[in-house]
Amino acid sequence: MGTEVKATVTLQGETVLKGKAHTGHEVQIDYIPPFGGDDGILPMELLLISLAGCSLHTVLFLLRKMGKSTNKFEVHAVGQRQSEHPTVFTSIELLYLLKGDDLDASSVEKAIKLSEETYCPVWAMLKNNVAITWKYSIG
Repeated sequence: MGTEVKATVTLQGETVLKGKAHTGHEVQIDYIPPFGGDDGILPMELLLISLAGCSLHTVLFLLRKMGKSTNKFEVHAVGQRQSEHPTVFTSIELLYLLKGDDLDASSVEKAIKLSEETYCPVWAMLKNNVAITWKYSIG
């Protein structure tokens, strides 16, 4: 049996939700007008944040294991949704922007591929349901 992870979402007002992780950290969730007040992150945005965050952490740890360092690292995630319900993502593109004096293309590519193929659990859950592509820039 694997590790259990828990989260709770509670209604806080008319449409605002509070998501709370087992760590105690919270995130405010809402929907856009006319269905919500636009007072929080959309659930589909949270999905993109989860993928980008999981992959960034994975790539960062792998690069550090390779002896590489970064002084700036961000991942932009852009999802395309279908127009009919359920309005699922049909594709997601990840753009990795990295800066570091000792970064090289082969190390970055290897780390991203390992994140995609082996180590990022969010990517593993999504990749059979949505086309995920990526590119990177070392600045």
